[in-house]
Amino acid sequence: MTEQQIFRLRVTFKKQGRLALLSHLEIARALERAVRRAGLPFAVSQGYSPHMKIAFGAALPVGVGGAAELFDLQLTNYVAPDEALSALQAASVEDLMVTSCEYIEPKAAAASAAYPISTYRVCLSEPIGALDVPEVIRVVRKKKEKELRVEDFLVGTIEHKGSIIEFALESKPTGSLRPDVFMNACLKDSPAHIVSFERITQRA
Repeated sequence: MTEQQIFRLRVTFKKQGRLALLSHLEIARALERAVRRAGLPFAVSQGYSPHMKIAFGAALPVGVGGAAELFDLQLTNYVAPDEALSALQAASVEDLMVTSCEYIEPKAAAASAAYPISTYRVCLSEPIGALDVPEVIRVVRKKKEKELRVEDFLVGTIEHKGSIIEFALESKPTGSLRPDVFMNACLKDSPAHIVSFERITQRA
């Protein structure tokens, strides 16, 4: 039997407004419905419980928006990127809007692995002075406490001007430091609170 040709479409979308409060699973379900409404010829897995062949980029914590989020969609037929974009945009809501589409190589790295470095922008309720960055952050995972060294995940320097903070974290095969956990640790003794939190870029 001849193997069916598969086309991998990498889709960029934004997650903002009230929809930033959705979980990663809820976002995935909403986007799967958008793909179905768009009428794209998506591939389906084999087996007892067939499902759409779609893979999402690195998850965001609830409440953190994203300006350039990603998912990879496998198609059984070629659809011009601009046509796929138009169809997806017509099927999407404003706060979960698809912004671009492009084809990638069939064996290209998954979106979650291709861009391990994420840059975040935080807007605070008021300007603050120096940011108190801890050396170690303690987290509880699977009922076990673990110490994460900030320097192992922080990329470059933290940009801080008044009430705006920008920083980059690297996700590693051995684990990652959640951006909200990091920011809350830095603001532990600050009178300011977070007004908005967004991932603005993802890169290799």
